[in-house]
Amino acid sequence: MVSIIVIIFLFSFPTIVLSQPNFNFTKVDLPSTSVGPESITFDSKYGEEPYYTGISDGRIIKYDGANGFVDYAFTVPNRSKEECDGIGINRPDLGPTCGRPMGIGFNLNTKQLYVADAYKGFLVVGPNGGLATTIASAVEGVPFKLPTGLDVDQSNGVVYFTDASSQYSQSQIQVAIDAGDATGRLLKYDPNTQQVTVLLKDLSGAGGTSVSTDGSFVLVSEFIAQRIQKFWLTGPKALTSEVLITFQGRPVNIKKTLLGDFWVAVNMKSNTTTNGSSSATATLNMVPIGIKINATGNILRTVVLTEFYGNVNITDFQQRNRQFYVGSLWTDFLGRLSI
Repeated sequence: MVSIIVIIFLFSFPTIVLSQPNFNFTKVDLPSTSVGPESITFDSKYGEEPYYTGISDGRIIKYDGANGFVDYAFTVPNRSKEECDGIGINRPDLGPTCGRPMGIGFNLNTKQLYVADAYKGFLVVGPNGGLATTIASAVEGVPFKLPTGLDVDQSNGVVYFTDASSQYSQSQIQVAIDAGDATGRLLKYDPNTQQVTVLLKDLSGAGGTSVSTDGSFVLVSEFIAQRIQKFWLTGPKALTSEVLITFQGRPVNIKKTLLGDFWVAVNMKSNTTTNGSSSATATLNMVPIGIKINATGNILRTVVLTEFYGNVNITDFQQRNRQFYVGSLWTDFLGRLSI
């Protein structure tokens, strides 16, 4: 008889794991054959709809309830719907032609949507949607190779975003991981000066980013280094950074809660051992988990998503009231959990 034992080494220190409620899980299907709702954002502070996401065929789409997903914006001039609509993740050759929006976030005051596009750089979309305008495709003479995470400080309009690598593109993510690439950057855009500046260099897989409610610090995840760094913007530690938390897995997007804590999409390592009559084999799977942390790096809650996602990696996990929204580069749906 074959028995299967799964051991998950979640963290390198004690954690708080609250009992997981019974969720109602809904798959919100994407248009046509597209995949990859990497990041999710909202155009209001409190509402659950509408919400927006970028997908593999280059579109930013809007979910407005009755009509499902509709086109909202795109990042490439003269983008061909015939050529691009519906392309999946296995066509990176079409990325430069169609675009690939990754991190997205609204300035809630101006209704401008900022976009980190894996191929087109850092852009902004006007209040009515449509074609995005490029703000920057390089900084300090170094072109963006893989813009990915983004957050907007609603108090002053400053945008924080990441370039995961200065060497590897989206289609080379696994190569970057295998090489231990550490050429990522955390960047800042000030709409008043219209300047992009570098806050942190030499990041190992710069992924998601999120600014604190009071604007005193910004967090940035490193999915290769498996940690989150805290960069101080004000106070006695201003313009310095420190490691906030390290995982035995890969953190991606970081999303702030209304109370000022943070949800992190993390893909944890799971050692699975299969015991047979005369042999035992071990495999390494990934367990998708939403992890809630506070400003000092303490873990407040975990939500394990294997029931809904199996071993598929997630890239976004965030909460709006009693709803949780889940993004993934690999699925043809956006996940929604209701308590």
